[in-house]
Amino acid sequence: MSGRSTRLIHHPYQPPESFAAPQPGIYKASTIYFQTAQALRASDWKDKTGYTYGLHGTPTTFLLEERLSELEGGVQCLLVPSGLSAIATVNQALLKSGDEVLIPDNCYGPSKALAQGELQNWGITHHIYNPMDPADLERRIGPKTRLVWLEAAGSVTMEFPNLLELVRLCKQTGVTCALDNTWGAGLAFEPFALEPDLAVDITTHALTKYPSGGGDVLMGSISTQDPALHLKLKLSHMRLGLGVGGNDVEAILRSLPTIELRYRAQDQAARALAKWCQNRSEVLQVLHPALPGSPGHEHWRVVCGRKDLAAGLFSVVLSSSFSQDQVDAFCNSLKLFKMGYSWGGPVSLVVPYQLQTMREVWPQHLQRGHVLRFSTGFENVQDLQADLDQAFNLAFR
Repeated sequence: MSGRSTRLIHHPYQPPESFAAPQPGIYKASTIYFQTAQALRASDWKDKTGYTYGLHGTPTTFLLEERLSELEGGVQCLLVPSGLSAIATVNQALLKSGDEVLIPDNCYGPSKALAQGELQNWGITHHIYNPMDPADLERRIGPKTRLVWLEAAGSVTMEFPNLLELVRLCKQTGVTCALDNTWGAGLAFEPFALEPDLAVDITTHALTKYPSGGGDVLMGSISTQDPALHLKLKLSHMRLGLGVGGNDVEAILRSLPTIELRYRAQDQAARALAKWCQNRSEVLQVLHPALPGSPGHEHWRVVCGRKDLAAGLFSVVLSSSFSQDQVDAFCNSLKLFKMGYSWGGPVSLVVPYQLQTMREVWPQHLQRGHVLRFSTGFENVQDLQADLDQAFNLAFR
């Protein structure tokens, strides 16, 4: 080889294999080499016995998938670019024109938007059910129902449904059930072992939240236990061309070992602040599933009580006697709580919601008022409490 560029590209040196360190090596590739033409023709991207193309997996993505399966109790896992992408992939893989999907009224908002937009345009019907009333789900499951979405706890308003009964209804009617498990994160409860013979079929997980922990990575996952169901999802995953970047996978692999410590710390901070808010005159209702009196608390105790975990989120309903300007002034006055979507990162967040635009009807278990959702980061709890206190006093006095 006379050319320098050729020698650089085809240099024969290979590092020795016996290297071990706390963080795994990171492989980034589109092209993957085959030793022979026979090996290329014999390759199969549908399992993890080898490598075919970067989009179908590298040692790095396989490692994260396996660790996420361990976290959530699944057997197979797929990585996608975001939590919403995970929801969309499940819908696209399992539904076709003429089918029906049932969605809880308190689900992640973009999931509804997806059903009202793309799914409807593809001839897929959706209906909204009351997640706090299993009888409502039972009434709505019909001959065209192919998929039921579950969420525990509910988005924004944090009510915890009778998850066991909802899953049991799906099993009795033979309908696939998929759980958005971002809140539970594989830690608060075990979705694939709710009871000895009771499990969800699929979990989706916004790895953007607790697995990442840094507020700087977008990624999602889909986990299953049934090989046939996993293959169906994986075929759609391949046809849609979904992939994730090696550097993003590296960031989550680095954060994953501390997920339980971070989850517990943020959970404890949220509980402390939620209890403090219960004593504020401006607050009509505090929504946190681990607090007695919060909607669905008894269901949370059944599913999560043994581990006593409940994530780092809580919401409050402020008196409807306050104006929207006052509520906005409260949010604007916060110094440590930043205004922004998502959660699970190091910085505490607040978001004011217009709940009446997000729900079919105002939930009976909620007081009428202004809804704010808080996410706890890693600031000192006393400092966060002082921040809330000064904002309450500025906005509502």
